[in-house]
Amino acid sequence: MSRSPDRRRALLDAADRVILREGHEASMALIATEAGVTKPILYRHFGDKSGLYEALADRHVRTVIAHLLPELAGPGDLRRRTRATIAVYLDLISANLNLYRFLFHRASAEDSRMRSHMTSLVRSLGEELGRLLAAEGVVRDPVRAQVLGHAFVGMVQTTGDWWLEHPEVERSAVVDGLADAIVAAFTAG
Repeated sequence: MSRSPDRRRALLDAADRVILREGHEASMALIATEAGVTKPILYRHFGDKSGLYEALADRHVRTVIAHLLPELAGPGDLRRRTRATIAVYLDLISANLNLYRFLFHRASAEDSRMRSHMTSLVRSLGEELGRLLAAEGVVRDPVRAQVLGHAFVGMVQTTGDWWLEHPEVERSAVVDGLADAIVAAFTAG
């Protein structure tokens, strides 16, 4: 069987549909059925369940990064850009709740290779943010820029998790609270 990029993309699309529909109940069997293939064929394309999870994580984390970095690097003052970045992140995770929970919670909890992969992807976002902060002169010390880049990513991710469990909390309150904390950290010392 050919492992063409188009076929791989179609299998990932099927996995997305199942996860978005079924959430934590998504299984390799359901994904294979959705794709119109057998589980062995699905495994042939990704090696194993971890391989499929990693391919999904790469696909979706790249999408999140592609949406976040332009907001942070965009026009306007630091507070406006920080708010816009946080708002986009919250919008993305709430619009793709089952997918987010599947990747960050279920897949990472059941598979140590996936947990390590997700940690690496999140860490790379923190590093990218640190580089951006230093390059723009928002934070002059490159080490401090890295610390704050990682802190920003961790704070927003953890608070986003909390917010998803507390729908009674207005999105704007979360965005403003995070933006206040982050801008204060960037401008301190």
